[in-house]
Amino acid sequence: MSPLIEDERHGRMKRAAAKHLIERYYHQLTEGCGNECCSNPWCASSVGFTRMDNNAAAVKALELYKVNAKLCDPHPSKKGTASTYLESSTHSNSASSDQQVNHKEAHTLRENFKDVSYLTEEKVYEILGMCGEKEDYSPLIRVIGRVFSSAEGLVQSFRRSKPHTKEELKSLQGKDEDKDEDEKEAAACSATAMEEDSPSSSTRPGEGSSGDNDVQKLAPDEVSVDIEAVRRVYERLLSNEKIEAAFLNALVYLSPNVECDLTYHNVYSRDPNYLNLFVIVMENSNLHSPEYLEIALPQFCKAMSKLPLAAQAKLARLWSHYSAEQIRRMMETFQQLITYKVISNEFNSRNLVNDDDAVVASTKCLKIVYYANVLGGDLDVEHNEDEDDEPIPESSELTLQELLGEERRNKKGPRVDPLETELGVRTNDCRRPLIPFEEFINEPLNEVLEMDKDYTFFKVETENKFSFMTCPFILNAVTKNLGLYYDNRIRMYSERRITVLYSLVQGQQLNPYLRLKVRRDHIIDDALVRLEMIAMENPADLKKQLYVEFEGEQGVDEGGVSKEFFQLVVEEIFNPDIGMFTYDEYTKLFWFNPSSFENEGQYTLIGIVLGLAIYNNCILDVHFPMVVYRKLMGKKGTFRDLADANPVLNQSLKELLEYEGSVEEDMMITFQISHNDLFGNPLMYDLRENGDKIPVTNDNRREFVAQYSDYILNKSVEKQFKAFRRGFHMVTNESPLKYLFRPEEIELLICGSRNLDFLALEETTEYDGGYNRDSRIIKDFWETLHSFGEEQKRLFLQFTTGTDRAPVGGLGKLKMIIAKNGPDTDRLPTSHTCFNVLLLPEYSSKDKLRERLLKAITYAKGFGML
Repeated sequence: MSPLIEDERHGRMKRAAAKHLIERYYHQLTEGCGNECCSNPWCASSVGFTRMDNNAAAVKALELYKVNAKLCDPHPSKKGTASTYLESSTHSNSASSDQQVNHKEAHTLRENFKDVSYLTEEKVYEILGMCGEKEDYSPLIRVIGRVFSSAEGLVQSFRRSKPHTKEELKSLQGKDEDKDEDEKEAAACSATAMEEDSPSSSTRPGEGSSGDNDVQKLAPDEVSVDIEAVRRVYERLLSNEKIEAAFLNALVYLSPNVECDLTYHNVYSRDPNYLNLFVIVMENSNLHSPEYLEIALPQFCKAMSKLPLAAQAKLARLWSHYSAEQIRRMMETFQQLITYKVISNEFNSRNLVNDDDAVVASTKCLKIVYYANVLGGDLDVEHNEDEDDEPIPESSELTLQELLGEERRNKKGPRVDPLETELGVRTNDCRRPLIPFEEFINEPLNEVLEMDKDYTFFKVETENKFSFMTCPFILNAVTKNLGLYYDNRIRMYSERRITVLYSLVQGQQLNPYLRLKVRRDHIIDDALVRLEMIAMENPADLKKQLYVEFEGEQGVDEGGVSKEFFQLVVEEIFNPDIGMFTYDEYTKLFWFNPSSFENEGQYTLIGIVLGLAIYNNCILDVHFPMVVYRKLMGKKGTFRDLADANPVLNQSLKELLEYEGSVEEDMMITFQISHNDLFGNPLMYDLRENGDKIPVTNDNRREFVAQYSDYILNKSVEKQFKAFRRGFHMVTNESPLKYLFRPEEIELLICGSRNLDFLALEETTEYDGGYNRDSRIIKDFWETLHSFGEEQKRLFLQFTTGTDRAPVGGLGKLKMIIAKNGPDTDRLPTSHTCFNVLLLPEYSSKDKLRERLLKAITYAKGFGML
């Protein structure tokens, strides 16, 4: 034998011996020798030994091997554990023939599962049963560690034998004997899969066809993994702490490799079954536990966030079939990680939460669960409003902007979430999600989010900076409103700058604001005529900052004059005597008058007013049913919207649907309906052609109810509403309004909060001019205000802030200032509604304060210069 071959053989023997010794140290650290009186400090059986996880034990075993530390011999009292030393202790003599049997059985047990590269439910139970008999779960722990840390192994695990047809599923439920045949088929598939040489192959176990064909056989919301089997396996195994640790450690090893596969190797496009990995891991009900939050879950979220759009959509479709409890569990898993990271770090303007990889990744993962929640809810994807017949005219300034290299963004309208497009569903399509939308809001995140920076990332759309505005479901209405405020203000500044450039280039008169000069007693005529001219000549001017001036008054508009302008306009427009809207005494809500004599232009101008109110951050006292806001967001009204729009009619139609007798004989109604015009005269309308000759029966009553509702909410007011919506979109068409807000949040934006919490206002109020929280006059003031009735409190709000509604988020979000306005006097309190400032003299008594304040808020109208 040549010296070279001899050296190579000795080298292999040395490496094998070293491997055996390191394994002995590892098992000594993890399982011990079994001797309760062991004095070896590096043995798990010794008194006072600190338990360590598998990773730490592996590192320590290598260190102990290097220093040739003491090794224990296995103690006879430890059944089965002696097997862990067998490979390096074959030279030892056994104490008895029984021990030799144990050694052989344990060796066989481990060897039996050495080549298991993926798992099935049957294989897990087989290993679990054998480990239970020997009271040694280390072989199962090793198999789990090996399979769950390998992307290839996990992708092939827990496969369904083949997708069942509906007929097959029915026969499976009906016949017990078929169950045995299925088990045999599954076992055969498992055996075939065990023989696969290449674990990365996309061919599914047990089938000879190519993986691509198998993928095509699956529905868009199906995967090849047996989810119920995975759940049963987790339920059996997670109760064992040592086995649970194996899942945790495996996930730590798995995630970086998966992230690399998805980022650089485009693995999903080659093997769509790769998605099985994420399905299996997300079924682990312990993912939200503290052990996972530090390392394992953040790494897994980073990997999951790298999934391509098609894979995210497939996950969302799959999860949409889960129960509300399962959706909530996954949602809470990601929410808990976000909250943990937010609380355990100090985020500020220098250390942005947007830069935290774990928070960003888990938010992206939460988006998949959010859309699964939408898809799994009560969807209405059919009843959509038609788009405007003619596009909203662009400003002529676009040409100049293009010349200046500042072409407008989002010419085609506001952005749409790519995942929303991929799924073909919108949040507004969902009537009732599986779990409430509010549960997806993370308040700790909202508190630390620097919205000015986040908005910048949202507009720039760079890949290396994440904006939470791209995931609006996680933001509360207050935070989103702040983002909308920044968008509106920047658009105003942009229009102002363009106006200045225009004046320089073309010599036009400088007019950087949307100026409205109105007479208080002719406010509708003056305002609507001016707005109509602007809408026709240059709609871009509507996006300038509003500046209102009341003729004959000295008030300078810093926001307060605009507030009163909007209030007066709304009071006039919604006056029932004008006839543009009808008022329901029962619901206290307004609705479009289908018989109005006003032309469409008047409704367009009302839409402009509503858009301007949002654009200029003003709250309006309007009272529409929710269906109006749904229609503004692109959804038609249906029978379900009648409940708040017309509850009397809704109840009648509901009784018709629930009637158990013969509708045709007992009710004698047809597909012709009647309603009253502006003067109370009845008008007839056929829901179907020759409707007066078509009776409503038990069979067609649902069609009758649907068409009746469609007529009341859509067709009868089609012209009025289209004009109204067109005016609204003239102001908001380039705004992220639709992207950020749901219909109920749009109502909150326009109308403010109806809940007036004056205790919250007291907590946030600031003081100036010598007053503080402990001043006598301030204590008297709050006691007086809290004693007011509801109407008097609203008058105070109107007097101080220009509106009697609370802003988005409640009165606690209102920054009111009470400033000293001299010593005791007979003068009334005054206010700067632009800045929410109350100027309060230091009255000599509480009674005088009450009398002066009531007089001020009751007779307040008009503006003057102080």
